[in-house]
Amino acid sequence: MTLISMLLALIIERLAVRSDAWQARPYCQAYLKLTAGSGMSKLAEHPIGRYLWILLPGLLVALLLLLVDNRLLTLVVNTLVLLIGIGCWHYRQLYKQYLNALERGDEEAAFLAMQQIRQDSRSTIDDSNGLLLVWLNFRYYAAVVFWFLLLGAFGVITYALLRYLNEQTEQVAATTTATNHVDPLADTETADTAVADETVLTEHLEPDSDSTPEPSEDAVFNDSKAVIANKDAVHYLLHWADFFPARLFGLGFALVGYFSRASNALLGYFLDFTANNQQVVTDVAKAAEPIIDSPLQAADDTSAMVQLAKRNMLFFLAFTAILTLSGWLS
Repeated sequence: MTLISMLLALIIERLAVRSDAWQARPYCQAYLKLTAGSGMSKLAEHPIGRYLWILLPGLLVALLLLLVDNRLLTLVVNTLVLLIGIGCWHYRQLYKQYLNALERGDEEAAFLAMQQIRQDSRSTIDDSNGLLLVWLNFRYYAAVVFWFLLLGAFGVITYALLRYLNEQTEQVAATTTATNHVDPLADTETADTAVADETVLTEHLEPDSDSTPEPSEDAVFNDSKAVIANKDAVHYLLHWADFFPARLFGLGFALVGYFSRASNALLGYFLDFTANNQQVVTDVAKAAEPIIDSPLQAADDTSAMVQLAKRNMLFFLAFTAILTLSGWLS
């Protein structure tokens, strides 16, 4: 059942999911708004209760499936939950625009498409487009599938909520920092520059009616109180939620890439409990598929990294199938 749910979700996500309803973002936003308008806000702001608040949606779905105890319903719910958890149509469309721009030789549009991905993902990876896409592949596919295999719908819902809260925490922090550093005498000029930059991005990216719109800044800050209150809990839980899949994903890189280099890079992080998981994934990926530091090779390197991530996912799908056939997974 686990393998069937996973295969169905991955196939449907590639072929048919093209709307905001199949992404995790609107459901996470709805949970924050529900919290703000109810007594759960006290739970979210409590030093210990905030951990329960993060786990609550996944626990409710898991409890419901346990009480109903219907295999068909469990299959349907697991497939839908996983489909929403891995939903990243917005990023896939931007990457498609990047490839199309490169194909027609429009380097400016390609650059702006990739910058939009960086902006929307709140990524701190600046040295390689390929490594940025590897990290997004990890966050939206590998880690989600890992927790689905381990904890089912509960794992997917909890990880997707942590991922969203982390993105919003970074957005609030970045905006607050930018506001604090703005010269009060230059507020109008700064605002005009920001609008101009946003217009440039919008004009150069290919329009697509199916792409997922990003939430407005007002929507983000309406929920900022709950986001900021849970900042430490989110970072702590997400660090450990990424810890095991990051190293397992790194092992996959070693097996499908340059084994000796990648394994040496992975061993340096294997028992390092404080290392940034993003650095673990990107460093091992860079060792598994070395990047040539040349602007002329940027497109080739990005494609090579994407292919590396795809080979890794196929490897783990095959491994999951073997575990299922051998009886280790139900």
